[in-house]
Order: sequence, then structure tokens, then C-alpha cells
Amino acid sequence: MTLPAQLEQVAAAFEQRDYKTVAQLLKPLLKAAPDHPWVQFYAARLQEVSGKPEAAEAAYRKLLKETSNPKLALQARQGLQRIETAAQAQQQEAVAQATADPSSLVSSFLIVEPVSSENRQAAAQNFARIMKIDPYTARVHLSQRSWRLYRTGAIGELQFYSQQLTNAGIPSFCVTLPEIQKIRVFRVQHIQAASPQATIVCLNESDQLGTLAFEWSEVTRRVEGLLPIFEDVIDLGAWNKLKRREQTQDYAQIWDLHLPKRKCILRFCDSTYQFQQGMIFDVTQTDGTRMTQTTNRLRWNNLAKFLTNRLPDVPSWAEFTPFAETALEHLSLVSSFKSHIDVFRKDESYWDQAFQLYSSLVFIKNS
Repeated sequence: MTLPAQLEQVAAAFEQRDYKTVAQLLKPLLKAAPDHPWVQFYAARLQEVSGKPEAAEAAYRKLLKETSNPKLALQARQGLQRIETAAQAQQQEAVAQATADPSSLVSSFLIVEPVSSENRQAAAQNFARIMKIDPYTARVHLSQRSWRLYRTGAIGELQFYSQQLTNAGIPSFCVTLPEIQKIRVFRVQHIQAASPQATIVCLNESDQLGTLAFEWSEVTRRVEGLLPIFEDVIDLGAWNKLKRREQTQDYAQIWDLHLPKRKCILRFCDSTYQFQQGMIFDVTQTDGTRMTQTTNRLRWNNLAKFLTNRLPDVPSWAEFTPFAETALEHLSLVSSFKSHIDVFRKDESYWDQAFQLYSSLVFIKNS
């Protein structure tokens, strides 16, 4: 029997959905003419109906690149469309099941972790497939050095996507808003003593002033960040017209020390730390020097040096800025998210909430 006649038999068996006969007919054809485009197409079609969509998709795409036969190309495209439609239906059903329980509707954050450069191309393809976006956009969402906040939403849905990403070799994790809100944040006003225990004067979440003593050995991590402070400036625009715009004028420096056994964060900020109270780190704290921007920065540097010397082996997390750039647009959708940061601003900024989120994620992920 000629090859065209054998292919007609395969096509007829597909029409009758007799996939067992299809498999029997294709077996000798794959040995005798494995490179024939129609043999490859029917093999891909058999993989598709046998529950192997990834292999079928790869075969269809290979055919589209290599064939010049319009009829074969059309059928390959139709195969890809069927696979995509089936995948979307399965995903929608899985998401519906994942969010059926009321407890799965808690507000949460989906974080995508860094992907190595050698794995980035394959990761982008998988990311695009799972999230139903184009591969170029997928590459933009994958970082090589920092976490990225990709999505906010119900924990059930985000856990489903996180599992899909992790299975595809893209590390990710989810954290709920209640988990973050359980972490206590104490805003340090000044350090009262460093030994035998450290003692700080601080404000709690209700702005109540008090003292807290702890051992330096309780601190397991340090998180650093720069918070931009924006001011309105006036420039000359087109036709010499005055134009008002927002510009970064300065940065507030902020450090968090994590005490996981106490489930709390100690927050130091250069604009709110009372350098003229408590421990002395340099002579300008007591000599009456006028508090200027330069002086404040020098005093902060001395405080940072003191903390570093006290905590020489504590790992530092300092990839806040690239994380924040991915988080700002999402945080506007999350209500009841307090930053516990007292930087003076003319308007609220989601940079503050972004730091609270980043530090909390580090706290939860490493605890």
C-alpha cells in the first residue's frame, strides 16, 4: 500500500475517533517515513488526544516553521488553538475550585523570585504559557536579582498560580495580608543602652511610647531601603511656560532589624531617630551643632556603623528599590495596609507601603 493510501486510512480513523487504530497505523509509518510532514502531523494529533498537550504543541510549532503546505499549516494552527482553548478551560476550572472555599478569598501577594540568566528563556516561555501573556512581556516580569510583586488577589487563586510556576521551574511564593499584619513593628526613637542588653525607646503601632530590651543575638536579619521624598518643582516648559512637576529631592534611609522569636521588627529611620537622646555615636550629638541635612546624614552613618559592628554576621537584604518598582501599582489596590513609617510627606506615597511589604516578606520567608 502506498504512503498516501496509508495516510488516508489514518485520517479516516481520526474521523471515527478510533485512536487505537490510529496508533496501530502510525507505528510502521513513523519507522518508514518519520520525517514526512503529514506523518509528523498525525503523530502530533495522536499526542494531543492522548493527553500529551506539551509534546503535541512542540510538534505543531515545528511543523509551522518547516512546512510550506497551506493545508498542513492550517491544521497545525487549528491544533494549537485546540490545545490553548483546552488549557484555558482547565485553568479556569482549577481556579474556580481553588477559590470555592471562603477562606481562600483572603487578600494576598504573589511574589516571583529571581531566575538565573541561563534559565531565563525557558522560564519566560513557561511564564507566558501559565499567565497567558506574550513571551516578551513574560521576560520583563522575570528578574535575575530581586523579588517581583506580580499580582495581588485571593490566596486560593494566587496559590494555584504559584504552584504552576514552581512546577515549571520558576520559584515563587504567596503571603497573605493577615500574615503580614501579625508582625509587630516598633519604630525606634533612640537606643538607650547597648549592654548588657540592648534597650530602645520606641513607638508601637498605636503610637504609645515605651522601652524594649533585647539581646543582640536575637536579631537574625537586617533589611535596608531608601525611600524617595518628592517635592513639587517649577520648570520652564514649551513656549517658556511655567510647568509644575514632581521630582525626587532626597531619600529617607531606613533599616529594619528582625527579631523572629518575638515576631517583631525594630525600625530605624534617619528622619525620625532622636540623635540628641540616648547613646552618643559622635560628638555632633552633644555639641549643639545645628541639625542640617549633612549633619543628619553623618549621624545616621555613625548609627549604621554602630549597628553593623554589633551585628557583624547578620545577613542584609538590600534589593528593596527594584522590588518597590514592581509593587507600587499593585499596592494601590490593597486597602488596610499600614506602612508604620513616619517620613514627612506632602502627599502619601506607596513607597512606604512597599518597604513595609518587602521587609515583611523577608521576615515571613525566612522565619
